[in-house]
Amino acid sequence: MKQSHTAAIELGTTWEGAFETEPYETAWASEAIFFVRLLDGELAPSTTARVQIAPDGIHWANEGTEITLPTGSDTTTFARVSHFGGWLRLVGELPSGVSLPVIVHLVLKE
Repeated sequence: MKQSHTAAIELGTTWEGAFETEPYETAWASEAIFFVRLLDGELAPSTTARVQIAPDGIHWANEGTEITLPTGSDTTTFARVSHFGGWLRLVGELPSGVSLPVIVHLVLKE
């Protein structure tokens, strides 16, 4: 039987300018899915968030996976990640004047 865990990384957090989610320790898991839900607002379709990995939760590197952020309110998008080491988070930058309330979940499985 596989083990799984869903972590609410951001709950109603408003992203503005440069943003980053809370880092989450994931060393026990073999696969992860980030879910990003936009609660309100409209966004240009090309706006993305990047997955970052870290061995220690302090020193970060881009993993290579990008999530195109949702373009309408109450819309969810996701990205699958594997081979990620000890810690995961999302980072990005919104255009000037844009603020987005979001919910971010990280689903982990072993």
